Amino acid sequence: MFETRPDRDAEVVLIGRSNVGKSTLMREITGHTFDTGGKPGVTKKPNHYDWASEDFVVTDLPGFGFMSGVPDDVRERIKTDVVRYIEANAEKILVGVLVVDGKSVIDIIDRHSGPDEIPHDVEMFGFLQELGIPTVVAVNKMDKVDDSDERLDAVAERLGLYTPWQQFDEIIAPISAKRGSIEPLNEAVREHLHEAKRDDLFKFF
Repeated sequence: MFETRPDRDAEVVLIGRSNVGKSTLMREITGHTFDTGGKPGVTKKPNHYDWASEDFVVTDLPGFGFMSGVPDDVRERIKTDVVRYIEANAEKILVGVLVVDGKSVIDIIDRHSGPDEIPHDVEMFGFLQELGIPTVVAVNKMDKVDDSDERLDAVAERLGLYTPWQQFDEIIAPISAKRGSIEPLNEAVREHLHEAKRDDLFKFF
């Protein structure tokens, strides 16, 4: 299990497969650079960023799912550690941000949705909801998607939400982290922070 968490009572976590742009998003949110790997699976332990004056931390959890060149057992261990971390800190997590790659997410989900398996992203979304953690799905790399509304409707459908996706703008946030275009995510996160009576944290989003 990850033992590096700062002692903070409020947390926003970034969760997702490898190479979906979590570290880039973390940099956009915090204004600080973290190791972003050119190859998947570079982040093996969480990156935490806490603001000393606030009882608040943003955490970028390691990517899960397929990573080329990473043995299966290591991959499974990372996923298990991510799940355990979220379970252990569920009461402190104000928002879970599930980051997906807008360009490839539908193909990946459909490829892994045989009768016996739930694709990682859908599974993780359901897991966060079961734990009662307000969840925002940050659909990243939307600058590379031509048919954005169709793509976002398809994401909503895979997650068991009704279309059109716009009625879930507190859950589905189309962004392009590399271009610094993350306002839909900020708005969605602020909505959940407001419900948690933590408007004091708006300044970070």
